[in-house]
Amino acid sequence: MLKKIHFIGVVVSVFIIILFSTTSYPQFNDYSTKIGVQFNGLLPDTEFDKEFKVSSGDFKFSYLGRLFFRFELIKQFIETEAGAGYGSYTGVDFNNSEYKTDIIPLDLRFILSPFNIKTINPYGYAGIGILRYKVKTFPKSESPNKTDLKDAGWSTFAPVGCGFEINLSDNLNLDLSGGYTFTFTDNLNYYNNKDAYSGISTVNDGYYQAALGLTFIGGSGNTDKDMDGLIKKIEKEIGTDPENPDTDGDGLKDGEEVNNYKSNPLNADTDGDGLKDGEEVNKFNSNPILADTDGDGLNDGIEVNLYQTNPIKADSDQDGLNDNEEINKHKTDPLKADTDGEGLNDGDEVNKYKTDPLKTDTDVDGLYDGEEVMKHKTDPLKKDTDGGSVDDLTEIIRGTNPVDPNDDVVKIGVPIILEGVTFETNKAAITPESSQILRSALKTLTTYPEIQVEVSGHTDNVGSKKSNLRLSQRRAEAVREWLIERGIDPVRIVAKGYGPDVPIAPNDSPENKRKNRRIEFKRIK
Repeated sequence: MLKKIHFIGVVVSVFIIILFSTTSYPQFNDYSTKIGVQFNGLLPDTEFDKEFKVSSGDFKFSYLGRLFFRFELIKQFIETEAGAGYGSYTGVDFNNSEYKTDIIPLDLRFILSPFNIKTINPYGYAGIGILRYKVKTFPKSESPNKTDLKDAGWSTFAPVGCGFEINLSDNLNLDLSGGYTFTFTDNLNYYNNKDAYSGISTVNDGYYQAALGLTFIGGSGNTDKDMDGLIKKIEKEIGTDPENPDTDGDGLKDGEEVNNYKSNPLNADTDGDGLKDGEEVNKFNSNPILADTDGDGLNDGIEVNLYQTNPIKADSDQDGLNDNEEINKHKTDPLKADTDGEGLNDGDEVNKYKTDPLKTDTDVDGLYDGEEVMKHKTDPLKKDTDGGSVDDLTEIIRGTNPVDPNDDVVKIGVPIILEGVTFETNKAAITPESSQILRSALKTLTTYPEIQVEVSGHTDNVGSKKSNLRLSQRRAEAVREWLIERGIDPVRIVAKGYGPDVPIAPNDSPENKRKNRRIEFKRIK
């Protein structure tokens, strides 16, 4: 009995050492069924082999042939095995006389195999079964207990042990195991000493076993251990990891990539657009195999990461220009339908009105492009839409029609700012750039010879009032002389310098001071 306990202890210890020292690589538990054949060498454990064992007894060979069917009960951890066998249980009695018993075991075993190593699979097992036995050769030693003695019958038994499988191919394993089988009968050797000796405990018959077998694996390539939607055989063909549901780590299972999206399960970014396939499918709804899903000329990654545009809409802001045109051609904002904020969307400016979508006032007439188109019906590309010599803004301010040239005659007492007339710094010399504006005034005076005008000069409040009055007077006279030189009767023009006395804006900023530095044209008769 002590020998038996020691043997089982060794088996359990080896099993525990393997359990805590083995690195896991799923392999052996990837199957649907296993069918195996096993040959066992047996070492009987009876009264004849214990205290009263005959010295120099002959060795008799015992064996057990066994077939088994195995399937997974809990995937990756516990297998269930049903087996049946036939064998010969043979030894010698106290007189060195042979006994032989035929045995037919039927058992159910539970196999713990959580290790899943690539080429070797350690396991432990325990089970229960029923054993049919029939004594064929009787020992000469006489049984002390004849009451319970039988030469044939059924008994329950419990096998325990451990072993390991060695992978020979995808469909074949070599199986090596060892263990002990407890039976619940003392008749296997036709010698029953149960309760025969007062004060001496007795045990039932059993046997040690060492087994060599072959296991044939069914469905080893047709399982989907990582549950990614691809069987192992397919994963091996395409190069994905059958033990990792997302081989490339892109957020999509390998099966989804192959079967649903046609993306590459070995490449996290199949189309090379800067977005992982999983992001494209689950977050942005873009196509993981098309770098530019919406066909706007920008790849999806650039749209998402750089411009924050919508990779599945060619025109994110719906302004009539696709995102790529806005960014690379027109330099407009693809997220803002009206980049310059003047009331016209970028597409209308570019395609319909030919205005500049980056400028609020394309013709620099003082009116927003949107105002000109939507409100005043003027041409946003022309300062003077009707060509009547008065610019659109001036006509609107004084109440004339900017699209009717017949009312461009200047009204009495209504000043017109000659925007754009400039002078050299602190001087009265007119710059060449002022000619275009002055020609408009010249045209008005030429077209309407009966009118008389005052040309007034104005300054900001920088410097002394006296010097500003002189400077404004000189500048007004310079404009008067310019007009006289081009044929206007001097009697029709009066020059007047007002200095800083008539501001049109507070002198509290550079921009407002610029507005106050001006030349005005006012009809006086």
